[in-house]
Amino acid sequence: MQRDKTIEHNITSGSVWKALLRFALPYLLSYFLQTLYGMADLFIIGQFNGVESTTAVSIGGQVMHMLTVMIVGLAMGSTVMIGRSVGAKKADQASAAIGNTVTLFMAVSLAAMAVLLSVVRPIVAVMSTPAEAVSETIAYLTVCFIGIPFITAYNIISSIFRGLGDSKSPMYFVAVACAANIALDYLFIGVFRLGATGAALGTTLAQTISVAASLFVILRGKTGLSLSRRDLKPRPDVMGSLLKVGLPVALQDGFIQISFIIITIFANRRGLNDAAAVGIVEKVIGILFLVPSSMLSSVSALCAQNIGAGKHRRARTTLHYAAVLCFSFGIAIASAMQIAAAPVVGLFTDNAEAIRLGSQYMHGYVWDCALAGIHFCFSGYFCACGRSSISFFHNAVSIVCARIPLAWLASTVFADTLLPMGLASTAGSGLSAVICILFYLRMCRTSQPQTP
Repeated sequence: MQRDKTIEHNITSGSVWKALLRFALPYLLSYFLQTLYGMADLFIIGQFNGVESTTAVSIGGQVMHMLTVMIVGLAMGSTVMIGRSVGAKKADQASAAIGNTVTLFMAVSLAAMAVLLSVVRPIVAVMSTPAEAVSETIAYLTVCFIGIPFITAYNIISSIFRGLGDSKSPMYFVAVACAANIALDYLFIGVFRLGATGAALGTTLAQTISVAASLFVILRGKTGLSLSRRDLKPRPDVMGSLLKVGLPVALQDGFIQISFIIITIFANRRGLNDAAAVGIVEKVIGILFLVPSSMLSSVSALCAQNIGAGKHRRARTTLHYAAVLCFSFGIAIASAMQIAAAPVVGLFTDNAEAIRLGSQYMHGYVWDCALAGIHFCFSGYFCACGRSSISFFHNAVSIVCARIPLAWLASTVFADTLLPMGLASTAGSGLSAVICILFYLRMCRTSQPQTP
């Protein structure tokens, strides 16, 4: 188990700041490349098709993003359990967690594919998709739903590697997928003129190629993974531990995405330009959220191994560094976007009204980066501690008490601007950050000091 010793040394000893950056930077690049999927789809389809196709890809992409983040959230249980096992040097426990992760997620992905394909039209209707974009949105989602097993496979393979302390391999896998997606988009959208269907084909086939690449690496035996048929056999205790952490995270991520979808529905009901503006900004925000998102996952993986090794104080220090970094980044990028919003939105459309509305939405929404960075980091720490229910709680309160009601009020009262709707998300993250800090302080008071 030389690999496990190396991992444990890299993450649970030495400079906390260096360990955080060394692990988080590949994570950040992975998220950046993964976000390019959606960005490439919107950018390329905007070059060859009209606003109807752009709206279809935007709405369909939001549905798929919701499914993807729920899969990633559920896989958080695997990352944490594997990380704790590696930190505690329990190789058998880590192998059991890996095997049961594969079994559980493949079953879930096949069931999800069957169910979603049967309700694709109701989903498009619930999204209040503008009539001009309905047919292309249905086509986009149908192709993407067929590819759910491959999307799931990529994400669970990545969660396993990261639980083992390897954040670089998933970066390489997603780089392959990103390059393939851009090439396939130009082929299907630009050459074959398949519109939204072409965008979906490009994304799905790119994920398939990524999974093939990762399996090739695993089968070559250079990953340090060691599995037997016994590890793949379902074990209620192991699956229970995976779901205890992963299920609340998946539900919270699902609720967050539902809140964003509801906000999109509010925008869709205002007209095609509003729908396009919100869709474009959501994609841009996806890039700006790369640092908070990468820190959430990095904090959960790093803290899980440190907690498994009994180094609780080091885990808390990791949380503090990550939260400060995320908040500082958020303030800087939000300030810059007050000036650059219109040119950025203009990269994706030449519609003057969509640019105006998108700039307004961006001016309010972008401040969410700073506040979300705080509660993202705390959520990662709570997951590492096995208390992901706290993350579920603060997000549920935020959605019910701030995001949805404030967005509805803004869309109703302010008919000529999207700025207040953008601020609704920021207010929700502010509430989540306050709740997280209060829970964390309570945990610190009730726990005994630990020696690093």
